[in-house]
Amino acid sequence: MLWNQIAQEAGAIGWDFYGPVLLFLALIILAVPIWAAIAASAVTMLLVSQVLPMSLFGESLFDGIDAFALTAVPLFILTGDVLVRTGLSRKFLDVAEALTCWTRGGFGSATVLVCGMFSAISGSDAAGAAAVGRMTIGRLVESGYPRPYACALVAAGACTGILIPPSIAYIVIGLVLGISASTLFQAALIPGVLILLSILITNTVVNRKHAYEGGGLITVGEWTKQLGQSLGRGWYAFLVPGVIFWGIFSGRLTPTEAGATAVVVTIFLGFILGTLKLADFPAMLVSSAKVNGVILPIVAMSLPLSQTMAALGVPQSFVFSVTSLTDNYYLLILLMIGILIAAGCVMETTPNIVILAPLLKPLADNIGMNEIQFCIMMITALGVGFITPPLGLNLFVVSGITGESILKIAARAVPFVFFMLCVTLMIAYIPAISTTLLPEIYK
Repeated sequence: MLWNQIAQEAGAIGWDFYGPVLLFLALIILAVPIWAAIAASAVTMLLVSQVLPMSLFGESLFDGIDAFALTAVPLFILTGDVLVRTGLSRKFLDVAEALTCWTRGGFGSATVLVCGMFSAISGSDAAGAAAVGRMTIGRLVESGYPRPYACALVAAGACTGILIPPSIAYIVIGLVLGISASTLFQAALIPGVLILLSILITNTVVNRKHAYEGGGLITVGEWTKQLGQSLGRGWYAFLVPGVIFWGIFSGRLTPTEAGATAVVVTIFLGFILGTLKLADFPAMLVSSAKVNGVILPIVAMSLPLSQTMAALGVPQSFVFSVTSLTDNYYLLILLMIGILIAAGCVMETTPNIVILAPLLKPLADNIGMNEIQFCIMMITALGVGFITPPLGLNLFVVSGITGESILKIAARAVPFVFFMLCVTLMIAYIPAISTTLLPEIYK
Protein backbone atom coordinates (compact mmCIF):
# COMPACT_ATOMS: atom_id res chain seq x y z
CA MET A 1 0.00 0.00 0.00
CA LEU A 2 2.81 2.38 0.93
CA TRP A 3 4.73 1.69 -2.26
CA ASN A 4 1.55 2.33 -4.27
CA GLN A 5 1.17 5.73 -2.61
CA ILE A 6 4.79 6.62 -3.35
CA ALA A 7 4.44 5.47 -6.95
CA GLN A 8 1.27 7.55 -7.36
CA GLU A 9 2.99 10.62 -5.91
CA ALA A 10 6.02 10.16 -8.16
CA GLY A 11 3.82 9.43 -11.15
CA ALA A 12 1.88 12.64 -10.57
CA ILE A 13 4.96 14.55 -11.69
CA GLY A 14 5.42 12.46 -14.84
CA TRP A 15 7.69 13.07 -17.79
CA ASP A 16 7.23 16.81 -17.41
CA PHE A 17 9.98 16.43 -14.80
CA TYR A 18 11.71 13.12 -15.52
CA GLY A 19 12.29 13.88 -19.21
CA PRO A 20 14.26 17.10 -18.53
CA VAL A 21 16.18 15.33 -15.74
CA LEU A 22 17.28 12.60 -18.16
CA LEU A 23 18.21 15.31 -20.66
CA PHE A 24 20.32 17.04 -17.99
CA LEU A 25 22.15 13.81 -17.13
CA ALA A 26 22.77 13.04 -20.80
CA LEU A 27 24.22 16.52 -21.40
CA ILE A 28 26.49 16.19 -18.35
CA ILE A 29 27.78 12.84 -19.63
CA LEU A 30 28.47 14.50 -23.00
CA ALA A 31 30.55 17.17 -21.18
CA VAL A 32 28.20 20.03 -22.02
CA PRO A 33 28.84 23.00 -19.68
CA ILE A 34 26.73 22.83 -16.52
CA TRP A 35 24.98 26.15 -17.14
CA ALA A 36 23.92 25.03 -20.63
CA ALA A 37 22.65 21.69 -19.30
CA ILE A 38 20.59 23.49 -16.63
CA ALA A 39 19.24 25.94 -19.21
CA ALA A 40 18.25 23.16 -21.62
CA SER A 41 16.51 21.27 -18.81
CA ALA A 42 14.65 24.36 -17.62
CA VAL A 43 13.46 25.28 -21.12
CA THR A 44 12.39 21.70 -21.84
CA MET A 45 10.51 21.51 -18.54
CA LEU A 46 8.69 24.77 -19.30
CA LEU A 47 7.80 23.72 -22.85
CA VAL A 48 6.58 20.24 -21.91
CA SER A 49 4.71 21.08 -18.71
CA GLN A 50 3.47 24.58 -19.62
CA VAL A 51 2.84 25.16 -15.92
CA LEU A 52 4.34 28.63 -16.34
CA PRO A 53 4.50 30.95 -19.36
CA MET A 54 7.65 30.66 -21.48
CA SER A 55 8.11 34.43 -21.19
CA LEU A 56 9.06 33.79 -17.57
CA PHE A 57 12.42 32.35 -18.65
CA GLY A 58 14.00 35.59 -19.85
CA GLU A 59 12.69 37.57 -16.91
CA SER A 60 13.92 34.95 -14.44
CA LEU A 61 17.41 34.94 -15.99
CA PHE A 62 17.76 38.61 -15.17
CA ASP A 63 16.22 38.26 -11.71
CA GLY A 64 18.57 35.37 -10.98
CA ILE A 65 21.65 37.59 -11.06
CA ASP A 66 20.07 40.96 -10.20
CA ALA A 67 21.26 40.75 -6.61
CA PHE A 68 23.68 43.04 -4.78
CA ALA A 69 25.04 40.09 -2.76
CA LEU A 70 26.31 38.40 -5.94
CA THR A 71 28.68 41.31 -6.54
CA ALA A 72 30.78 39.86 -3.73
CA VAL A 73 31.57 36.76 -5.81
CA PRO A 74 33.84 38.38 -8.43
CA LEU A 75 35.40 40.58 -5.75
CA PHE A 76 36.52 37.64 -3.59
CA ILE A 77 37.74 35.78 -6.67
CA LEU A 78 39.78 38.81 -7.72
CA THR A 79 41.20 39.17 -4.20
CA GLY A 80 42.46 35.58 -4.35
CA ASP A 81 44.12 36.20 -7.73
CA VAL A 82 45.82 39.37 -6.48
CA LEU A 83 47.08 37.53 -3.38
CA VAL A 84 48.82 34.95 -5.53
CA ARG A 85 50.29 37.47 -7.98
CA THR A 86 51.63 39.74 -5.23
CA GLY A 87 53.21 36.87 -3.32
CA LEU A 88 51.18 37.64 -0.19
CA SER A 89 49.93 34.05 -0.10
CA ARG A 90 53.54 32.97 0.61
CA LYS A 91 53.57 35.22 3.66
CA PHE A 92 50.64 33.21 5.01
CA LEU A 93 52.68 30.04 4.52
CA ASP A 94 55.70 31.49 6.34
CA VAL A 95 53.60 32.45 9.38
CA ALA A 96 51.73 29.12 9.36
CA GLU A 97 55.07 27.27 9.27
CA ALA A 98 56.36 29.28 12.20
CA LEU A 99 53.17 28.57 14.16
CA THR A 100 53.47 24.80 13.72
CA CYS A 101 57.25 24.26 13.60
CA TRP A 102 57.27 22.74 17.11
CA THR A 103 54.67 20.06 16.31
CA ARG A 104 55.11 16.62 14.80
CA GLY A 105 54.27 17.06 11.13
CA GLY A 106 54.87 20.80 11.33
CA PHE A 107 55.01 21.63 7.63
CA GLY A 108 52.02 19.40 6.93
CA SER A 109 50.04 21.28 9.57
CA ALA A 110 51.29 24.57 8.12
CA THR A 111 49.97 23.48 4.72
CA VAL A 112 46.52 22.89 6.18
CA LEU A 113 46.58 26.24 8.00
CA VAL A 114 47.57 28.17 4.91
CA CYS A 115 44.73 26.46 3.03
CA GLY A 116 42.40 27.86 5.69
CA MET A 117 43.96 31.33 5.50
CA PHE A 118 43.82 31.42 1.71
CA SER A 119 40.27 30.07 1.72
CA ALA A 120 39.13 32.79 4.09
CA ILE A 121 39.88 35.26 1.30
CA SER A 122 39.41 33.54 -2.06
CA GLY A 123 36.34 31.54 -1.01
CA SER A 124 37.14 28.81 -3.54
CA ASP A 125 38.33 25.28 -2.85
CA ALA A 126 39.64 24.58 -6.37
CA ALA A 127 41.63 27.84 -6.37
CA GLY A 128 43.03 26.98 -2.94
CA ALA A 129 44.02 23.47 -4.02
CA ALA A 130 45.86 24.78 -7.09
CA ALA A 131 47.54 27.78 -5.41
CA VAL A 132 48.59 26.05 -2.19
CA GLY A 133 49.46 22.80 -3.98
CA ARG A 134 51.99 24.56 -6.21
CA MET A 135 53.61 26.14 -3.15
CA THR A 136 53.70 23.18 -0.80
CA ILE A 137 53.56 19.73 -2.41
CA GLY A 138 57.22 19.80 -3.50
CA ARG A 139 58.34 20.83 -0.01
CA LEU A 140 56.07 18.25 1.62
CA VAL A 141 57.79 15.53 -0.42
CA GLU A 142 61.21 16.91 0.55
CA SER A 143 60.11 16.82 4.21
CA GLY A 144 59.48 13.09 3.98
CA TYR A 145 55.85 12.80 2.95
CA PRO A 146 54.97 10.32 0.16
CA ARG A 147 53.75 12.28 -2.86
CA PRO A 148 50.24 10.70 -2.89
CA TYR A 149 49.76 11.59 0.79
CA ALA A 150 51.04 15.15 0.23
CA CYS A 151 48.48 15.55 -2.57
CA ALA A 152 45.70 14.16 -0.37
CA LEU A 153 46.66 16.55 2.44
CA VAL A 154 46.43 19.59 0.15
CA ALA A 155 43.15 18.35 -1.35
CA ALA A 156 41.66 17.96 2.14
CA GLY A 157 42.94 21.33 3.36
CA ALA A 158 41.53 23.04 0.27
CA CYS A 159 38.03 21.80 1.15
CA THR A 160 37.97 24.60 3.70
CA GLY A 161 37.63 26.93 0.70
CA ILE A 162 33.86 26.60 0.81
CA LEU A 163 33.59 25.94 4.56
CA ILE A 164 35.45 28.83 6.18
CA PRO A 165 33.80 32.24 5.69
CA PRO A 166 33.79 34.29 3.60
CA SER A 167 32.77 31.67 1.07
CA ILE A 168 31.21 31.96 -2.37
CA ALA A 169 29.13 28.87 -1.57
CA TYR A 170 27.39 30.65 1.32
CA ILE A 171 26.68 33.68 -0.85
CA VAL A 172 25.05 31.44 -3.49
CA ILE A 173 22.99 29.32 -1.08
CA GLY A 174 21.91 32.47 0.73
CA LEU A 175 20.69 33.90 -2.56
CA VAL A 176 18.90 30.69 -3.58
CA LEU A 177 17.12 30.28 -0.22
CA GLY A 178 16.69 33.95 0.67
CA ILE A 179 19.04 33.99 3.68
CA SER A 180 21.52 36.75 4.56
CA ALA A 181 25.08 35.86 3.53
CA SER A 182 26.43 37.73 6.58
CA THR A 183 24.32 35.51 8.85
CA LEU A 184 25.61 32.37 7.14
CA PHE A 185 29.20 33.63 7.45
CA GLN A 186 28.77 33.99 11.21
CA ALA A 187 27.11 30.59 11.50
CA ALA A 188 29.85 28.89 9.45
CA LEU A 189 32.78 30.12 11.55
CA ILE A 190 32.70 27.39 14.24
CA PRO A 191 31.89 24.52 11.81
CA GLY A 192 34.64 25.71 9.44
CA VAL A 193 37.21 25.79 12.24
CA LEU A 194 36.12 22.31 13.39
CA ILE A 195 36.68 20.93 9.89
CA LEU A 196 40.11 22.58 9.82
CA LEU A 197 40.97 21.05 13.20
CA SER A 198 39.80 17.61 12.06
CA ILE A 199 42.25 17.76 9.13
CA LEU A 200 45.08 18.94 11.42
CA ILE A 201 44.37 16.12 13.89
CA THR A 202 44.24 13.54 11.10
CA ASN A 203 47.62 14.68 9.78
CA THR A 204 49.12 14.55 13.29
CA VAL A 205 47.80 11.02 13.89
CA VAL A 206 49.05 9.75 10.51
CA ASN A 207 52.43 11.39 11.13
CA ARG A 208 52.74 9.78 14.54
CA LYS A 209 52.02 6.38 13.01
CA HIS A 210 54.28 6.60 9.93
CA ALA A 211 56.85 9.21 11.09
CA TYR A 212 56.77 11.08 7.78
CA GLU A 213 58.05 14.27 9.36
CA GLY A 214 59.67 15.12 12.65
CA GLY A 215 59.09 18.27 14.63
CA GLY A 216 59.23 19.58 18.15
CA LEU A 217 62.37 19.74 20.30
CA ILE A 218 62.60 23.52 20.26
CA THR A 219 62.30 25.80 23.26
CA VAL A 220 59.49 28.25 23.78
CA GLY A 221 62.00 31.05 23.26
CA GLU A 222 63.12 29.68 19.89
CA TRP A 223 59.51 29.18 18.79
CA THR A 224 58.57 32.71 19.85
CA LYS A 225 61.58 34.09 17.98
CA GLN A 226 60.70 32.24 14.75
CA LEU A 227 57.07 33.32 14.97
CA GLY A 228 58.04 36.92 15.67
CA GLN A 229 60.44 36.98 12.71
CA SER A 230 57.85 35.59 10.29
CA LEU A 231 55.18 38.00 11.51
CA GLY A 232 57.69 40.85 11.22
CA ARG A 233 58.35 39.93 7.60
CA GLY A 234 54.73 39.38 6.61
CA TRP A 235 52.31 40.92 9.13
CA TYR A 236 50.87 43.21 6.46
CA ALA A 237 49.46 40.21 4.54
CA PHE A 238 47.02 39.67 7.41
CA LEU A 239 45.50 43.10 6.81
CA VAL A 240 43.46 41.49 4.02
CA PRO A 241 41.66 38.77 6.05
CA GLY A 242 41.59 41.22 8.96
CA VAL A 243 39.58 43.75 6.98
CA ILE A 244 37.19 41.05 5.76
CA PHE A 245 36.52 39.53 9.17
CA TRP A 246 36.37 42.84 11.00
CA GLY A 247 33.98 44.33 8.44
CA ILE A 248 31.60 41.36 8.24
CA PHE A 249 31.53 40.23 11.87
CA SER A 250 31.29 43.76 13.26
CA GLY A 251 28.35 44.44 10.96
CA ARG A 252 30.05 47.53 9.53
CA LEU A 253 30.45 46.06 6.03
CA THR A 254 28.28 43.80 3.91
CA PRO A 255 30.07 40.87 2.24
CA THR A 256 30.13 42.85 -1.01
CA GLU A 257 31.66 45.91 0.67
CA ALA A 258 34.16 43.70 2.50
CA GLY A 259 35.15 42.08 -0.80
CA ALA A 260 35.64 45.47 -2.46
CA THR A 261 37.72 46.70 0.48
CA ALA A 262 39.85 43.55 0.38
CA VAL A 263 40.55 44.06 -3.34
CA VAL A 264 41.68 47.65 -2.73
CA VAL A 265 43.87 46.70 0.26
CA THR A 266 45.50 43.80 -1.63
CA ILE A 267 46.23 45.90 -4.72
CA PHE A 268 47.60 48.71 -2.53
CA LEU A 269 49.95 46.28 -0.74
CA GLY A 270 51.06 44.87 -4.09
CA PHE A 271 52.04 48.32 -5.35
CA ILE A 272 53.77 49.26 -2.08
CA LEU A 273 55.81 46.04 -2.13
CA GLY A 274 56.59 46.40 -5.82
CA THR A 275 55.23 42.92 -6.61
CA LEU A 276 52.27 44.19 -8.63
CA LYS A 277 52.41 46.32 -11.76
CA LEU A 278 49.80 47.83 -14.04
CA ALA A 279 50.88 45.36 -16.73
CA ASP A 280 49.68 42.50 -14.47
CA PHE A 281 46.08 43.71 -14.43
CA PRO A 282 44.84 42.42 -17.81
CA ALA A 283 45.90 38.80 -17.16
CA MET A 284 44.67 39.01 -13.55
CA LEU A 285 41.25 40.36 -14.54
CA VAL A 286 40.87 37.81 -17.33
CA SER A 287 41.71 34.98 -14.92
CA SER A 288 39.12 36.18 -12.41
CA ALA A 289 36.53 36.75 -15.14
CA LYS A 290 36.91 33.14 -16.34
CA VAL A 291 36.11 31.79 -12.89
CA ASN A 292 33.27 34.25 -12.41
CA GLY A 293 31.96 33.37 -15.88
CA VAL A 294 31.51 29.77 -14.73
CA ILE A 295 29.57 30.64 -11.56
CA LEU A 296 27.13 33.40 -12.51
CA PRO A 297 25.49 31.73 -15.56
CA ILE A 298 24.72 28.72 -13.35
CA VAL A 299 23.09 30.99 -10.77
CA ALA A 300 21.12 32.79 -13.49
CA MET A 301 19.80 29.54 -14.99
CA SER A 302 18.84 28.13 -11.61
CA LEU A 303 15.91 30.48 -10.94
CA PRO A 304 13.65 29.45 -13.86
CA LEU A 305 14.48 25.80 -13.12
CA SER A 306 13.58 26.20 -9.43
CA GLN A 307 10.37 28.08 -10.24
CA THR A 308 9.25 25.42 -12.71
CA MET A 309 10.00 22.56 -10.28
CA ALA A 310 8.07 24.38 -7.55
CA ALA A 311 5.09 24.86 -9.88
CA LEU A 312 5.18 21.14 -10.72
CA GLY A 313 5.22 20.26 -7.02
CA VAL A 314 8.54 18.42 -7.23
CA PRO A 315 9.85 19.41 -3.74
CA GLN A 316 6.57 18.41 -2.10
CA SER A 317 6.50 15.08 -3.94
CA PHE A 318 10.11 14.41 -2.95
CA VAL A 319 9.34 15.13 0.72
CA PHE A 320 6.27 12.86 0.62
CA SER A 321 8.16 10.02 -1.04
CA VAL A 322 11.03 10.15 1.45
CA THR A 323 8.98 10.63 4.60
CA SER A 324 6.64 7.82 3.51
CA LEU A 325 9.58 5.43 3.75
CA THR A 326 10.70 6.68 7.18
CA ASP A 327 10.01 9.61 9.46
CA ASN A 328 13.07 8.94 11.61
CA TYR A 329 14.91 12.25 12.09
CA TYR A 330 18.36 10.66 12.20
CA LEU A 331 17.86 8.47 9.13
CA LEU A 332 16.50 11.36 7.07
CA ILE A 333 19.54 13.47 7.92
CA LEU A 334 21.83 10.59 6.97
CA LEU A 335 19.96 10.32 3.66
CA MET A 336 20.46 14.04 2.94
CA ILE A 337 24.15 13.83 3.82
CA GLY A 338 24.58 10.80 1.56
CA ILE A 339 22.91 12.61 -1.36
CA LEU A 340 25.08 15.69 -0.85
CA ILE A 341 28.37 13.81 -0.57
CA ALA A 342 27.55 11.83 -3.72
CA ALA A 343 26.67 15.06 -5.54
CA GLY A 344 29.86 16.74 -4.29
CA CYS A 345 31.88 13.92 -5.83
CA VAL A 346 30.69 14.63 -9.36
CA MET A 347 29.80 18.35 -9.57
CA GLU A 348 31.08 21.70 -8.36
CA THR A 349 29.45 23.53 -5.46
CA THR A 350 27.34 26.06 -7.35
CA PRO A 351 25.30 23.67 -9.54
CA ASN A 352 24.80 21.37 -6.56
CA ILE A 353 23.45 24.25 -4.51
CA VAL A 354 21.07 25.60 -7.15
CA ILE A 355 19.70 22.13 -7.95
CA LEU A 356 19.61 20.44 -4.53
CA ALA A 357 18.97 23.29 -2.06
CA PRO A 358 15.36 23.94 -3.22
CA LEU A 359 14.75 20.17 -3.25
CA LEU A 360 16.20 19.29 0.17
CA LYS A 361 15.20 22.43 2.09
CA PRO A 362 11.49 21.38 2.32
CA LEU A 363 12.62 18.01 3.69
CA ALA A 364 14.75 19.76 6.31
CA ASP A 365 11.78 22.01 7.20
CA ASN A 366 9.55 18.94 7.47
CA ILE A 367 11.77 17.38 10.15
CA GLY A 368 12.18 20.68 12.01
CA MET A 369 15.79 21.44 11.12
CA ASN A 370 16.83 25.08 11.52
CA GLU A 371 17.36 26.65 8.06
CA ILE A 372 20.77 28.01 9.06
CA GLN A 373 21.86 24.61 10.32
CA PHE A 374 20.62 23.05 7.06
CA CYS A 375 22.73 25.44 4.97
CA ILE A 376 25.87 24.76 7.01
CA MET A 377 25.27 21.00 6.88
CA MET A 378 24.71 21.12 3.13
CA ILE A 379 27.88 23.06 2.32
CA THR A 380 29.96 20.92 4.70
CA ALA A 381 28.68 17.66 3.19
CA LEU A 382 29.43 18.96 -0.32
CA GLY A 383 32.93 19.83 0.89
CA VAL A 384 33.45 16.25 2.08
CA GLY A 385 32.40 15.11 -1.38
CA PHE A 386 35.28 17.06 -2.91
CA ILE A 387 37.80 14.56 -1.53
CA THR A 388 35.61 11.44 -1.39
CA PRO A 389 37.28 8.72 -3.49
CA PRO A 390 37.39 8.13 -6.33
CA LEU A 391 35.69 11.15 -7.95
CA GLY A 392 36.31 14.07 -5.58
CA LEU A 393 36.95 17.32 -7.47
CA ASN A 394 39.96 18.35 -5.37
CA LEU A 395 41.60 14.99 -6.03
CA PHE A 396 41.50 15.79 -9.75
CA VAL A 397 42.85 19.33 -9.19
CA VAL A 398 45.95 18.17 -7.28
CA SER A 399 46.41 15.25 -9.66
CA GLY A 400 46.39 17.73 -12.54
CA ILE A 401 49.11 19.94 -11.07
CA THR A 402 51.34 17.05 -9.91
CA GLY A 403 50.68 14.23 -12.39
CA GLU A 404 50.11 11.82 -9.49
CA SER A 405 47.63 8.96 -9.94
CA ILE A 406 44.06 9.76 -8.83
CA LEU A 407 43.67 6.31 -7.24
CA LYS A 408 46.85 6.69 -5.16
CA ILE A 409 45.73 10.11 -3.91
CA ALA A 410 42.22 8.82 -3.23
CA ALA A 411 43.56 5.95 -1.11
CA ARG A 412 45.52 8.39 1.09
CA ALA A 413 42.46 10.70 1.39
CA VAL A 414 40.33 8.11 3.24
CA PRO A 415 41.39 9.14 6.82
CA PHE A 416 40.58 12.78 6.04
CA VAL A 417 37.16 11.82 4.67
CA PHE A 418 36.41 9.83 7.83
CA PHE A 419 37.25 12.63 10.27
CA MET A 420 35.53 15.29 8.16
CA LEU A 421 32.44 13.08 7.99
CA CYS A 422 32.45 12.85 11.80
CA VAL A 423 32.37 16.67 12.02
CA THR A 424 29.60 16.80 9.39
CA LEU A 425 27.47 14.46 11.52
CA MET A 426 28.11 16.65 14.58
CA ILE A 427 26.95 19.71 12.63
CA ALA A 428 23.86 17.86 11.43
CA TYR A 429 22.80 16.58 14.86
CA ILE A 430 23.93 19.42 17.15
CA PRO A 431 22.24 22.72 16.13
CA ALA A 432 24.28 24.78 18.62
CA ILE A 433 27.44 24.31 16.53
CA SER A 434 25.85 26.38 13.75
CA THR A 435 23.76 28.80 15.82
CA THR A 436 25.92 29.70 18.84
CA LEU A 437 27.28 32.88 17.26
CA LEU A 438 23.93 34.01 15.86
CA PRO A 439 21.33 36.39 17.32
CA GLU A 440 18.59 34.72 19.39
CA ILE A 441 16.08 34.92 16.50
CA TYR A 442 17.99 32.23 14.56
CA LYS A 443 18.37 29.78 17.43
